[in-house]
Amino acid sequence: MAAVSIVFEAPDNYGGVSAASKKPIDFDHLARQTMGDKDLEIEVLQLFSRNARAALHEMAGADAKAITATAHRLKGAAQAVGASAVSAAAAAVEEKGNDGAAIAKLAAAIVEAENFILKLCR
Repeated sequence: MAAVSIVFEAPDNYGGVSAASKKPIDFDHLARQTMGDKDLEIEVLQLFSRNARAALHEMAGADAKAITATAHRLKGAAQAVGASAVSAAAAAVEEKGNDGAAIAKLAAAIVEAENFILKLCR
């Protein structure tokens, strides 16, 4: 059974970059925002996850102006919880507008953050 759990664990080596810098959420930043309340941290992260997913759905089929506005809101929300990869991807979408590649990178960053948050909530 140990082999099965090893298969699904993240690799120890991130190509020379420390594992701490690859986490989708900056817990130090989040702790400052929530004053260290762990229950509040989980609640805020779950809310962010739901809102990020809703923002992606809102962008689907929207015009460039709506996509830019949604990306701007998502960027601010990501900065508030310390999701730097999502924030950077949202900033790229905000700058480029209705660019499929930028939106795909944003979607990937959101999925990565959501998976991380779901793993925390287990």
